[in-house]
Amino acid sequence: MAKITGVKCIRTRKDGSWTIVKVTTDQDGLYGVGSASDMYNPEAVVHVIEQLLAPVIVGRDASNIEDLWNTMSLSGYWRNGAILQTAIGGIDMALWDIKGKEAGLPVYQLLGGASRSAVACYGHAGGRDIEELKEDVHRFAEEGYTVVRCQMGGYGGGGFLNAQQAKLPDNAWKTNAVFDEHMYLHAIPKMFEQLRLTFGPEIQFTHDVHEHLSPILAIQLAKRLEPYGLFYLEDVLPPEQIGWYRQLRQQSATPQAVGELFANPQEWVELIKERLIDFIRVRVSKVGGISACRKIAALAEAFGVRTAWQEGGENDPVNQAAAVHLDMAVWNFGIQEINHFKPEERDIFPGIIERRGGYLYTNDKPGLGIDLDELKASRLLDDSWQKSAYHRPYSLDRKADGTLVRP
Repeated sequence: MAKITGVKCIRTRKDGSWTIVKVTTDQDGLYGVGSASDMYNPEAVVHVIEQLLAPVIVGRDASNIEDLWNTMSLSGYWRNGAILQTAIGGIDMALWDIKGKEAGLPVYQLLGGASRSAVACYGHAGGRDIEELKEDVHRFAEEGYTVVRCQMGGYGGGGFLNAQQAKLPDNAWKTNAVFDEHMYLHAIPKMFEQLRLTFGPEIQFTHDVHEHLSPILAIQLAKRLEPYGLFYLEDVLPPEQIGWYRQLRQQSATPQAVGELFANPQEWVELIKERLIDFIRVRVSKVGGISACRKIAALAEAFGVRTAWQEGGENDPVNQAAAVHLDMAVWNFGIQEINHFKPEERDIFPGIIERRGGYLYTNDKPGLGIDLDELKASRLLDDSWQKSAYHRPYSLDRKADGTLVRP
C-alpha cells in the first residue's frame, strides 16, 4: 500500500483564489488532487493544511481514508468549522483520487458504481429586467437545460432601491445598495408569473433567496410561489434561523433546498430527519470532502431528501469533479449546480468534467479523472497577485437604516 510522503497546496486562478491540494506517495507517479478553495480565507486554509494536517498524515497509509478523515477532524480538538472542514475536504478528495488510481477505477465505481448515465445540471439565468431574464432562459433552454435558476440580477435582485426610493436617514451609512425585503417579496412572484406565461411548464425553475429575508417573509414568499411549481427555492433562511423550516414546511409545499453555508453536521441532520427540506445543498469541500458527502447522501436517502451539491461561481474544477462522481453514484441525486470556466482555466486541468447540453459527463479515467498542470497553474496567476496582500471579504447588503442583510 502507498504511504503518504507529502501534502502540497497550489494556488492558482488569476486572482489566486483557487487552492488545489496535491498529496504525494512513495509509489512512483502516484498522487492525488483535491480542492481546498476558499475565496475569503484562502491563506487560513493553507496554513491549517500545512501546519496541522500534513504532519499528522505524512507517513500514513493512504488507503485508510476513513481513519485519516477522523484523525484530521479531531487533530485540532475544536472541529466542524468551515476552514478546518475545507482543509480536510481537499486532502480527502486527493486520497479518493489516489485510491481510484490504485484500483484502476473512477471514484464513482468505488462508491458503488453508476446509478445513472449522466449528471443533470442547471443553468444560471439572470437579467436586469424581465425581458433580459427571458432572453437568458431562452438561451439555456436552447442549449438543452431542463432546469434553470432565475435571478433578477444578483442575489436579492428585485428588492434593491436607489437612495431616493429608499428614503435614507439624514446620517445614512455608505452602502453599495439598499435592500427592501417587502419590495423583493412582491417582485419575485411577479417574475415567475411572467416566466410561466412565457415558457409554460416544460422548464423547471429554481431561485436563490440567499438568506435575504426575515423568517416570516421567507414563509410568505414560499407560499406565494406555490402556483409556479418551482423545482426548488434555495436558501430561503440563514443557518441561524433553520428552526423556522418547521413552520415553513407546515405552511408551504414549495420544495426547499438549503446548505450552502453549512459545515457542521448538526446543521443538516435534523432538517433531513424531520423531512423539512427536499434538497441538501452543501459544498463537497466545505463539509469535509467525498467521505463526508457520501454519508450525508445516505442519511438523506433514508428520509426522501435528494442531493444538489453546491458549486458557486468562485469554485474550481476539482471540487466539481468530486461532486459529479458523487452524483453518478448516489441513488437520491437531484440536480448539480454547474460552473463555467474560461478556456485558459480549463487548460490547466487535464480531464476536466465535460458538459454537453444539460448534462455533465465523467471521462472514466481512474480516480477523479482530473489533474493539474502546475506550470500552467502558476502562469495563470496575475503578475500583481501577492498572497500576503490578498483581501477579498464577502460583499454585504444593507437595509435603508444600515442594518446588515445576512447572506
